[in-house]
Amino acid sequence: MTIAIAKPAKTRVTFADYLAYFDDSDTKYELVDGELVPMSLATGKHGGITRSLERNLDTEINRLDLPWIALQGIVGVRCPRGIGLDTARIPDVVVMLRDEWQSLQDREAVIGFELSPPLLVVEVVSPSTKITDYRAKRTEYAARDIPEYWIVDPIEAKVSVLVLSDGWYDVTEFSNGDRLVSPMFPELQLTPQEIFAV
Repeated sequence: MTIAIAKPAKTRVTFADYLAYFDDSDTKYELVDGELVPMSLATGKHGGITRSLERNLDTEINRLDLPWIALQGIVGVRCPRGIGLDTARIPDVVVMLRDEWQSLQDREAVIGFELSPPLLVVEVVSPSTKITDYRAKRTEYAARDIPEYWIVDPIEAKVSVLVLSDGWYDVTEFSNGDRLVSPMFPELQLTPQEIFAV
């Protein structure tokens, strides 16, 4: 006779609990389906890519005098996912309205449903995040109505620019010396080769 041992149910974390969560460590957490998921430490290359992208995007924003700001790894994005389950991601780079960034100065830096969705989010792929970046986040960011999502993949040496259309993302892939084509940044002069040469 086999005896089944019931596993204790995981405690679900609400979005409000997530915003207030502190565990005396430097660990960053994402909230996925009501569960705290620790983010792994990035490699130096990953950090160099995100820093470079933030600078390139901010330079373009300033050149065009746009009311936007690019931010590296410090802003969360609340995403709808499932029924009653909270999810909040922390993209590697977020481009958002400067006024809305100012509204987050004295509270948790998470773009909730009361704010506009980010204009662009960027995820830099690492071996531990590949499936999440290509699949789960693609669905979540589309559900949040984020107009543009870049998947920067140093493993495959390509950049995928995903543009929202009728609730789904259309994808164009760029590699080597291809100039990225971005509806949000139509004049941007940037190639995967330059992105990965950090």
